[in-house]
Amino acid sequence: MKILKIMIKNALRHKLRTSLTILGISVAVIAFIVMRTIITAWNIGVEAASADRLIVRNSVSFIFPLPVAYREKIGKVDGVNVVSYANWFQGVYKDKSNFFARLAVDHKTFFEVYPEYMITNDEKAELAKEISGCVIGRATAEQFGIKKGDIVTLEGDIYPGIWDFKVVAIYQPRDKITDATGMLFRWDYVNQRLEKEDPIRANEIGWYIVQVNDVNKTAAISAKIDSYFKNSTNETKTETEKSFNQGFLASTDAIITAMNVVSYVIIGIIILVLGNTMIMAARERTREYSVLKTLGFSGKHLTGLILGESMVIASIGAVVGLLLALQLVAGLNQVVPKTIFPVLEVKTITIVFAIAAALLVGVIASVFPIHKAINTKIVEGLRFVG
Repeated sequence: MKILKIMIKNALRHKLRTSLTILGISVAVIAFIVMRTIITAWNIGVEAASADRLIVRNSVSFIFPLPVAYREKIGKVDGVNVVSYANWFQGVYKDKSNFFARLAVDHKTFFEVYPEYMITNDEKAELAKEISGCVIGRATAEQFGIKKGDIVTLEGDIYPGIWDFKVVAIYQPRDKITDATGMLFRWDYVNQRLEKEDPIRANEIGWYIVQVNDVNKTAAISAKIDSYFKNSTNETKTETEKSFNQGFLASTDAIITAMNVVSYVIIGIIILVLGNTMIMAARERTREYSVLKTLGFSGKHLTGLILGESMVIASIGAVVGLLLALQLVAGLNQVVPKTIFPVLEVKTITIVFAIAAALLVGVIASVFPIHKAINTKIVEGLRFVG
């Protein structure tokens, strides 16, 4: 207990310097946690991918369509349970800055392959009756004040014109990582209009969603599907949903990589901040350590004192930074639109890593001062003036 008191008193001997060091560590911990949380939130779609879902898209690019007639052949592949499809509609809701996924889907099967988008059987029946019906995610509905029965109007860009949709359901996310920001409506409603106004683009979909019976056979099923359409005018590429989502985020790889690098550089900054403080403290106490040696203090004792002081400062900085980071992320979660980051929360692994890194920094920052204190001869230390 006495040793602990000495460590704390040593750490607080220069209150201003120690306070600034703790502040520097806290700011670095906050920056690390916030950046790692944003990276996690950005990649949440990859984590939400289901192992039993495959995506079949045009082999050239995701932006090129596939014939709706492919569905029948895909459904005959051994191991395929359900085949659904979707099409990126885009459009503008009130303002171009209001971004959320707007998809034309096969309403008969979509909610079967995506059970994490929860609506009632009555709502499914209502969607089946209302050809212009749509289903809105809870987060988007809350953000824009949309209720069941409302008419949502989109100004088409990929599909020009004014499109009116009646909200028949607000879907609830089954899991915390389920995207609750989407807008889903019937593909046949869009297709009927295209058949009249733009026949060339009718009867085409963006991609197929294939639910398989056995996740261990996804590779074989993927190869079989692609073999059906090899050398056709619209060859396919079948991949797991996780791979598809990763490809969808490929354009942001450089940004995510940069954030990853910076988040780890922050740890180096903590080492420099705390290391500088410990070196200054050790230099000032050179004579004190020599006196302790003459009183019989061994190298282990000096190591404990210096390491303990460094750990006290690092621990306080880490705890203060963690508490402030949790408050900051909670605040961001309230103000940042769910359409940008559907799930914004600090994961346990991020907290553990941040605290562990701060404590490791405490150990590293004390290495040089410990080496200097132990290896300085008593006579030299007593003569030191600093």
